[in-house]
Amino acid sequence: MNRREELATNLKAVKARIKNPEVTLIVVTKTYPASDVQILHELGVRDFGENRNEEGLEKSAAVEGRWHYQGEIQSRKLREIAQWADVVHSLDNSGHISKLSNVAAKPIDIFLQLSLDGDPSRGGVVESELPSLADTALASPNLRLVGLMCVPPVAAEAKSAFTEIAAIHRRFISNYPDANALSAGMSGDFEIAIDCGATHIRVGSSILGSRSVR
Repeated sequence: MNRREELATNLKAVKARIKNPEVTLIVVTKTYPASDVQILHELGVRDFGENRNEEGLEKSAAVEGRWHYQGEIQSRKLREIAQWADVVHSLDNSGHISKLSNVAAKPIDIFLQLSLDGDPSRGGVVESELPSLADTALASPNLRLVGLMCVPPVAAEAKSAFTEIAAIHRRFISNYPDANALSAGMSGDFEIAIDCGATHIRVGSSILGSRSVR
């Protein structure tokens, strides 16, 4: 089986598991070559995710699409991220939100990153800190607050974690009704996330295969 056939087979299998046709599938292409992204584009994929700014710059220049940045944010990289990212999923700092707005040459959709356990090493903020970030985002002219993103703690049971995430999101949109998107779920748990209300899923290895260590 050649690479195109492999990607086509895997993509079809993942799409068959997505029961809600309104869910946005973001194919995470970190560590994979631009040639894979090009094949996926030819297969109809338009939403691509990157965790590394350098790879996002390179691949977005080679392949047209809607590019999502979902990695850790460093202030010094925001100007470059704003050049290629159409969507940023991992904002958890009001200073980063303001700077991204200032350096953006085009409107950018943003998700605020929620943390269930408050572990600072994994990014995100706890529920009580979301309104302050949301207000900063709403005051930023080049940004559009679309929702929340969360990666459950590693040790968490998936169903209970995504149920909690969805409950927090419901409370959040009672005050920020336009932020009705929920970015949650990856290769190992996206079906559970969708069942709990995820509107965006980020899937890499189920489509592209196991990553090589880089």
